[in-house]
Amino acid sequence: MSCPISKEAVDKLKQFISICKTTPDIIHIPELSFFKDYLESLGAKLPESKKMPSSSGVKAEPAEVHDEPIEDEAIASDPESVLEFDMTGCVEPDKLDDDQKMGDPTKEITEEMSDKADELRIQAMSQLSEGNTEKAIELFTEAIQNNPSSALLFAKRGQAYLKLTRPNACIRDCTRALELNCDSAPAYKFRGRAYRLLGEWELAAKDLRQACNIDFDEQTDEWLKEVTPNAKRIEEHLLKKERRKKDKEERERLDRIRKAREAHAKAAAKEEKEETSEAGDGGDFYKLLQDPEIMAAFQDPEVAAAFKDISMNPGNFMKYQSNPKVMNLVSKLSSKISGSGMNFPGFSGAGFPGAGFPGAGGAGFPGFPGGFPGAGTGTTPKPDHVQPDDDNLD
Repeated sequence: MSCPISKEAVDKLKQFISICKTTPDIIHIPELSFFKDYLESLGAKLPESKKMPSSSGVKAEPAEVHDEPIEDEAIASDPESVLEFDMTGCVEPDKLDDDQKMGDPTKEITEEMSDKADELRIQAMSQLSEGNTEKAIELFTEAIQNNPSSALLFAKRGQAYLKLTRPNACIRDCTRALELNCDSAPAYKFRGRAYRLLGEWELAAKDLRQACNIDFDEQTDEWLKEVTPNAKRIEEHLLKKERRKKDKEERERLDRIRKAREAHAKAAAKEEKEETSEAGDGGDFYKLLQDPEIMAAFQDPEVAAAFKDISMNPGNFMKYQSNPKVMNLVSKLSSKISGSGMNFPGFSGAGFPGAGFPGAGGAGFPGFPGGFPGAGTGTTPKPDHVQPDDDNLD
């Protein structure tokens, strides 16, 4: 039987199984409930879900870098988007319990109580060196009850928990020690080692590096060298992801600018189109009047006055049929209109039937309110001064 899914899908399945091996707890996330149900239907025995306290307590999830979901498909499809590590030497996280007494921080400590705590600490150290770790923890706990403000006692009990492979308990004690004394090298050292056992490479490197800075010793340096390669891989991975995030944001910003410019250009084009549409046929007639030859003819006051008279009353056109200046201009207008392909409703041939030129309306031709260019340069002749039968009007 051939494989029913593509090679790419098989590769992704292999990657998923690898993640399940290094982080078994992932099977309990809600998004994978369907897969969990399927495994249980086959009789598979699944590990219990373990949740770890946060930074003030302990972190527990090893192996992967769990940041915010990567939305960019290019990043999500990158084979390095999920880091895999050799988890050799890592252990299952331990559960915290009430046996790990932290003492009363508000207790007033007498000199006698402080001396008793020191005595118990010496006994605990002796038991720890002899391999009696459980007994050492009991003695450290009693010492803490007497002096809960001693950072050294918490750090040393954390060391004892580390020997019992209880990294979470160690981290809890060392964190308390650092709250009491932020320069406690043993607390940084043992907490860093505990983080390493949980696969928290970045946190381990940070603590061990700090321990070396405060009080260098060969064992701490050796532990630091062990976790540094994985810690660097995580740091480089996060830097790469951050760069991709910034690149994506820059692309989105440029895309918004481009869309805004396109919208602006589209709006400007629409506005120009609307203005042209509003101009209508009058706009075509206005363009015609910009013709140099027509403009020159209108500079003659007599012609301008005649056309103004016609615009006031198209019926007056009949008075100027024997006026060569007026008729020459009418012929030129007619010729240019016919040759331009422009549409001037109401104008045909060499006459001005009915409504006359478009937009005349008795108020002047479009673009020349109250008359034509040149109309104001002379006096409009009165109708009784016009001699329509006189051929010598020049």
